[in-house]
Amino acid sequence: MQWDTDMNRGASRSIVHGGASTLMLMLFVTWAAAQSPTLSNAELCNGMDRTSAEPQIIGCTALIKAGGDDQKVLAIAYNNRGNAYTGKGEYEQAIQDYDKAIKLNPNYAKPFNNRGVAYQKKGEYDRAMQDFDKATSMDPNYASAFTNRAETYQKKGDYPSALKDFDVAIRLQPTLGVVWNERCWTHAILGDSQAALADCNKALQLEPNAAATFDSRGFTYLKLAQWELAIADFDSALRLDPKLASALYGRGFAKLKRGDLAGGNADIAAAETLEQNIAGKLARYGLQ
Repeated sequence: MQWDTDMNRGASRSIVHGGASTLMLMLFVTWAAAQSPTLSNAELCNGMDRTSAEPQIIGCTALIKAGGDDQKVLAIAYNNRGNAYTGKGEYEQAIQDYDKAIKLNPNYAKPFNNRGVAYQKKGEYDRAMQDFDKATSMDPNYASAFTNRAETYQKKGDYPSALKDFDVAIRLQPTLGVVWNERCWTHAILGDSQAALADCNKALQLEPNAAATFDSRGFTYLKLAQWELAIADFDSALRLDPKLASALYGRGFAKLKRGDLAGGNADIAAAETLEQNIAGKLARYGLQ
């Protein structure tokens, strides 16, 4: 039985998504499953037990220690264990495992993408970009790698380049609401509000209960000075995620603009309690 998991951090915009992560599972079977203990470890290494990262680490470690002659299978085990370490925030350990996966199978695109995610989480954006460049050159249909590179462009403040990569990711994988939301956010930052609204509406059509998308659309309405519509979207975002700092701040901003000083100041104070620098972050995106 073969397994192959892919770490996608396209949904991790810190202001809106609170650092949330998404683990995309893709299973491809080649490992011989004659013995049930091996099968059990393979299932764990696949991430079948999602109670925590530990079962995946245990399963992958057992398979690695068991060895075997198939370097491609071992590379998958190291890649998947790296994903588990990334999920725990242990990025150095994750990078070591991705390094081993790449050494075992240099033509394996996923550990390049996943190592890029770990470097991005460490704030090493240039090294992350190198890995995403490699992953996308190895597999031009690798939607997750384009999404992750787009997010890294966002973090570097290169929004036009981010937009181009989101365009490719959506063309390759058009059913992921989170990617439509990220492109909505990028359009809003660039001041293309109508394109932003169209993307957010599509994202909500695909994923109707995504707090991040209501937050992004609310931000777009702020840039259009449509205060009531912004407040309605931030209300929806906060019903789904009451501790979403950007939605609290955005709602407070809109309330102040329509003359509700008490309500606006209360929301802004609550937002700054959750995220001290939220005002400065949103100001960089043109909210002043």
